[in-house]
Amino acid sequence: MDTTGERWIGRGEALSRLGVKAQTLYAYVSRGRIAARPDPADPRRSLYAVRDIDRLTGDAPPEDAAPRVVEAGPASRGEADIASSVSIVVSGRLFYRGLDAVQLSGAATLEETARTLWGARAANPFAEIRPRVGVTPGGSARARLFAALSRRADEDADARVRDPDALRIECARVLDEAVDAVAGPGPRLFLHQRLARFWKAPERDAQLIRRALVLSADVGMDPAVIATRAVAGAGASPAAAALAGLSVVAASRTVAQAVDASGWINTARRHPSEAVRDLQRAGFGDPDWSGADPRAAALLAAADLPDDLARVLRDGQTAAGRAPGFALALAASARRMELPRDAAQDLLLTGRLAGLLAHALDQALDGSPIRARLRYVGPEPGAH
Repeated sequence: MDTTGERWIGRGEALSRLGVKAQTLYAYVSRGRIAARPDPADPRRSLYAVRDIDRLTGDAPPEDAAPRVVEAGPASRGEADIASSVSIVVSGRLFYRGLDAVQLSGAATLEETARTLWGARAANPFAEIRPRVGVTPGGSARARLFAALSRRADEDADARVRDPDALRIECARVLDEAVDAVAGPGPRLFLHQRLARFWKAPERDAQLIRRALVLSADVGMDPAVIATRAVAGAGASPAAAALAGLSVVAASRTVAQAVDASGWINTARRHPSEAVRDLQRAGFGDPDWSGADPRAAALLAAADLPDDLARVLRDGQTAAGRAPGFALALAASARRMELPRDAAQDLLLTGRLAGLLAHALDQALDGSPIRARLRYVGPEPGAH
């Protein structure tokens, strides 16, 4: 039951209200004009937001506050102009191809989320893959993840034109092998279950791992997306493009905050008074979100934190005047599950891989050129 006041209807009623064909409805969803979510009674079907449909048909009241995609103007000098149908942040909500990411994380697996992001609704690319024999070398889970991606980038280097279904199967192999590299070989479970098995987490925690992976998959536009699309646009394989993007994620503020937040949580639980003086390291608030990050709120709501950890976050939020960011939410969830020290960043990197592969696919299949200008500010040519 939806407790937010939002009304949702099935495809038939949505088509009837709009007076359009199914393809047009799907186009509205992919462009962020109509929000959609899985039907709780049948996850294979979608439900559509009534307020967005009413807005398009002119039936919405003037005060309607439905999410709106703001059309951007042409790129300024030094800026990249990138067309994407993968994800967007609008009205404080994150959408994966028109589906609310927070709502999707309530039940979807990372495989299902990847299929949504990859536009693979008709066929399941994961059904075509088989486990790879052999262990990926590397000391840490992060090192093994990058080693697996590097291997796939080398093996998939042939840039000849391939059909969309073949590329999606290739992406499924990349994601599957990356998780195996982190978690090690074992039963062919869902991706989140393999990680839970690796970390010896119970089924209750496996569901929290699943949600964290789904919420980590994408975040609209950031430098990692630009890197991924630039490499894909040059003709590289999805694995090579995603490797470039994931390298940017690994060096990002979010990953650094996840590491810092883990240390802050340990300090805060032992010495609460000291933690209040070090809130900058904790990760409250996020400059990329005008309000609170909905991913962080959703993850923490599902984490069922113990009283002392919940109190630490509550006191920190009061002192900082800002809600926890997503990196802090990941770190707190990992601490609640008693996962290894680096698990928060491992969850972020693994989940984000699905989204970066989506951007590589979108760039390769859409073919929209990335328009950018480099503004030279160096010494005058010939001055030396």
